[in-house]
Amino acid sequence: MTTPLPLPVDRALQKLGADLSLARRRRNLTQAMLAERLGTSVMTIRRMESGHPGTALQYLARALHVFGELDKLQQLLDTAQDTVGLILMDERVPTRVRKPKPGQGSL
Repeated sequence: MTTPLPLPVDRALQKLGADLSLARRRRNLTQAMLAERLGTSVMTIRRMESGHPGTALQYLARALHVFGELDKLQQLLDTAQDTVGLILMDERVPTRVRKPKPGQGSL
């Protein structure tokens, strides 16, 4: 038995699928044409556009590449913009830095 998707995750996948479908149609591509460009089947395109959670990430990346939007995938979790991660790192920064004692590893 698999764990059910949290509702916000399911909604995000549904919206992503609908957006992919709209992007494809705006470019006047059929599902078959997109499938050929991605190197996959029409059924995979249908699953992706319906928000199926089991669709391989590579097909999303390939679709974004075909649509000229691959940079958006590369910016999804940009660590330079990860506010929570940066705050957690800053909490671990020492308040004082001392010179290492002789014989201990030094930079």
